[in-house]
Amino acid sequence: MRATFGKKTHKKTHNKTTRKGPKVQNNKYGWLRALALVPVLALAFVAPTASAAPMTTTLELDVKGKIAKTSDPDHSVFHFSEAQILALPTHTITTSTTWTAKSTFTGPLLADILKTVGAYGDEIEIHTLDDYTYTVPVSDTSRYGVIVAYSMNGKRLQVSDFGPLFLIYPRDQFPSELAGGAADAKFVWQIKALIVK
Repeated sequence: MRATFGKKTHKKTHNKTTRKGPKVQNNKYGWLRALALVPVLALAFVAPTASAAPMTTTLELDVKGKIAKTSDPDHSVFHFSEAQILALPTHTITTSTTWTAKSTFTGPLLADILKTVGAYGDEIEIHTLDDYTYTVPVSDTSRYGVIVAYSMNGKRLQVSDFGPLFLIYPRDQFPSELAGGAADAKFVWQIKALIVK
């Protein structure tokens, strides 16, 4: 016989009873209840796709800094509403970018936006929705006819695809001047504000 030196030994026993689930009653109308749930379940799957229609991003642009005209004198800013942006003369540039195939971009000239606010600075600091900031010279507006595009190939730009506003240069017309990393930085998207300096 083996000595246990104070340890308790346990003999494992298995309970031979089986676990039973809830008692199911045979209901001859149970299938009717299940059938009634079919339309409800179908709506649960269809409803999200019905409301997933593409939403149009609102066009808005704030311009401040060295400007003669403001729409909000208390904050020295000219706030362009969507209606005001769309009322500006429309121009197109057909070009490729580092991020897009050759496409037709539509929007007002940056020069027309600056003219509307009476801008008198030499540089434009561009601010975006994702907190990117880049500065371009005002002289680019006359040299390249830069546009602030709100559509690409006839489709309104969304935040997920460079919108709502995308600064477009005619890169294909000036390949030696508008190619490479320094030029790519000028193609600013998701624009929300301009500060004229």
